[in-house]
Amino acid sequence: MSQFSTSTITIDAPLAEVQKALFALDKYPEWSNQIKSAEAISHDDQGRIITVKMTIDAGMMKDRLTLDYDWSEAPNKLSFSLDEADLLTGMDGIYSIKSIDEDTTEVTYELEVSLSMPIPAMMRQKAEKSTIDAALSQLKIHLEG
Repeated sequence: MSQFSTSTITIDAPLAEVQKALFALDKYPEWSNQIKSAEAISHDDQGRIITVKMTIDAGMMKDRLTLDYDWSEAPNKLSFSLDEADLLTGMDGIYSIKSIDEDTTEVTYELEVSLSMPIPAMMRQKAEKSTIDAALSQLKIHLEG
């Protein structure tokens, strides 16, 4: 991991509600228009989803992929990494969740993507940033109504 793109948003929702939305990995298509499908493949001994098969359409980044989720820093952070994909060769991300007050939560999303085709770093970072900003914006809309 060398060059994560990152963005932060403040959501007018309690920490527990934000965590519930972010931790329901198979429900992402309900609020994210970039994630067309999400299917839980495996769970840990606490019932949390650890492997998800997804179809994404985020502009330049269109793919069918399988992501592995790491819950070791939950509930404050949830990270993921690419297991397999049709086109992407790498995808690592981290959601960091922090309570501002009882009704406000800050979410930071970091993302780094590697593609199977040569893309200038500036274009890749622009696509990552666009993906991050759209995901955070849609999460905010979903939670704030």
